[in-house]
Amino acid sequence: QVQLVESGGGLVQPGGSLRLSCVASGYNFRAYGMGWYRQAPGKQRDLVASITSGGTTSYANSVKGRFTISRDNAKNTVYLQMNSLKPDDTAVYYCNVLGVWGQGTQVTVSS
Repeated sequence: QVQLVESGGGLVQPGGSLRLSCVASGYNFRAYGMGWYRQAPGKQRDLVASITSGGTTSYANSVKGRFTISRDNAKNTVYLQMNSLKPDDTAVYYCNVLGVWGQGTQVTVSS
């Protein structure tokens, strides 16, 4: 079955950087795109960035120019590089493919 495992979250000061990883298994990784989502307390889960099987990327307006999504097909992994982090980026970050969610990784941006 499809499994997704996120990692790389943590506590970072405003202006700092983090790189999230999502390791996938149980399906043909190269054939599908993937999305990174986030959910802040009391808010809905929103799409942050996505990447197609061919490597085409798209971003929410709130993260354009700061976040970069990428994939390594040899490692079955999708990354989310997050720079210039703001307190509003605080949330649990999830990856999703084929309707399956990972367990999430907490990102907290605070001084």
